[in-house]
Amino acid sequence: MRSSIPLGRIKGVQVGLNVSVLVIVAILVFGLAYGRFPAVFPGHSLPVYLLAGLVAAVLFLGSLLAHELAHAIMARREGIEVERITLWLLGGVAELRGEPRTPGADLRIAVVGPATSLVAGLVFGAAWLGAGLLSGASLVTGVFAYLAGVNVLLAVFNLIPAAPLDGGRVLRAVLWMRWHDRARAAITAARAGRWFGYALIITGFLQVATGRSFDGLWLALIGLFLVSAATAEEQQTRLGTALRGIRVVDAMTAQPVVASPEETVSGLVERVVLRHRLSTYPLVGVDGSFRGMVTLSRIREVRPELRDTVRLADIACPPQDVPQARPDEPLTDLLARMPGRADGRAVVLDPAGRLVGLLTPTDISRTVQTADLRSALSGPRGTDLAPPYHGHHRDAA
Repeated sequence: MRSSIPLGRIKGVQVGLNVSVLVIVAILVFGLAYGRFPAVFPGHSLPVYLLAGLVAAVLFLGSLLAHELAHAIMARREGIEVERITLWLLGGVAELRGEPRTPGADLRIAVVGPATSLVAGLVFGAAWLGAGLLSGASLVTGVFAYLAGVNVLLAVFNLIPAAPLDGGRVLRAVLWMRWHDRARAAITAARAGRWFGYALIITGFLQVATGRSFDGLWLALIGLFLVSAATAEEQQTRLGTALRGIRVVDAMTAQPVVASPEETVSGLVERVVLRHRLSTYPLVGVDGSFRGMVTLSRIREVRPELRDTVRLADIACPPQDVPQARPDEPLTDLLARMPGRADGRAVVLDPAGRLVGLLTPTDISRTVQTADLRSALSGPRGTDLAPPYHGHHRDAA
């Protein structure tokens, strides 16, 4: 999940909004301003209702962010790096670089999010009671009452034992403790998530058929997301099991053909593109540091009459947008960071930041296809096993 609107860093974690979050804000604001608030607290003007709805929507996003921050902070305490937090249409995603190494750590990271939502619900509930004692029933108490209820609902819903919800992580941790097999536990939790998603889709369509079209469509949308995410999680788990023990250095293309950021597009075409069957060209500085990446598709986008003057640096994917890895890093950790990034490519850097390798879709495909052969050869020799792939904490609003 990519952020469209960056919000900066909180506790060292990059936070952003996906543009789809504006949809849920609009739904909340107009739903409250035209429905719930006028029905329960009549007598106010429309601008007042809209302002109350906007305040409630913003505070809800704040409590959702607190939920995700709790996941992130606990993950860092367990030694897991946090890539980013993104709020989007159906909730939030805390992207972790790595997986818990024990069932206990998995359980703690999963539970802390719903616990935070429950605490937020209790805080808003206390504010509701306090405002009611001071001024009686009012629009202000209505805002607090709504936030208290929606946070408790968020906590309860996310504890349903179905991946990728937090309850699915709890189920995975419990089964992991019982079976001593993380992959089997993760697949079981993912299948539970898929069946729960199907149940939501069916319920949603039944509600549409009985006249509750909006509620039904919303349930069906959440169900579709859960089915898709749970299926992807099961596939990633199976892939992680197949690639267990394989490092980035085992899959990468070492000593790739590189170019200078100052070289022109026509210069690269004449020097390399027409002579080699390559589609990816990392850019490096004179000190060997990585400066960006150019692909064949980016080169083709430059008009022929401009290729003599346009530099590669002008069309390159910036270094910060390209997934980066260490040679000794588990391949599965890198693969989980690559979807949606830099044309599906990654670079491999040494501790000094110098380019030592490149990972392309071809490299990944070849490694996946030969994983079983590698396992058969290396198994009897006692290959060290790397932890399984890393995943995302996804929470539905």
